Amino acid sequence: MDRDEQIVVRAATGEDLPQLVEIWNRVVEDGVAFPQEEFLDEKSGKAFFESQTYTGVATMGDQVVGLYILHPNNIGRCGHICNASYAVRSDRRGCHIGEKLVLDCLRMGRELGFRILQFNAVVESNVHARHLYERLGFIQLGVIPKGFRMKDGHYENICPYYHEL
Repeated sequence: MDRDEQIVVRAATGEDLPQLVEIWNRVVEDGVAFPQEEFLDEKSGKAFFESQTYTGVATMGDQVVGLYILHPNNIGRCGHICNASYAVRSDRRGCHIGEKLVLDCLRMGRELGFRILQFNAVVESNVHARHLYERLGFIQLGVIPKGFRMKDGHYENICPYYHEL
């Protein structure tokens, strides 16, 4: 696949499920970004992605190369704040897929009536994601010392971010 091939971001469909599960599980397996430790299978993956307010995918040709999930961060009086997670195929990193996913997520968050997008736990050492978020106007709220347990068992700081929609 040509790295210059056009990236299209769209709503996920049922046909995307096997690729969504594969990409999600790879990030979980890496153990350096998502808090989840359990892998998805076809059944749990279907339930997980269907439970989101919105699941977006980035495609290059007929291959899903990235995804994001968007959902409320809280309920009631804080229900206007959404949260999202992003995953890009490891062999497609560096192709600006993450940026396209975040920009689409900001648009969808506004479209769905949310007013703020908040990231609760960006691992401090995830410098590529942090630089992207800051370049796109996200504001870091501080640092939570040792808030994320890495796969190897050591703890790293997390940095919450937000962006007004």
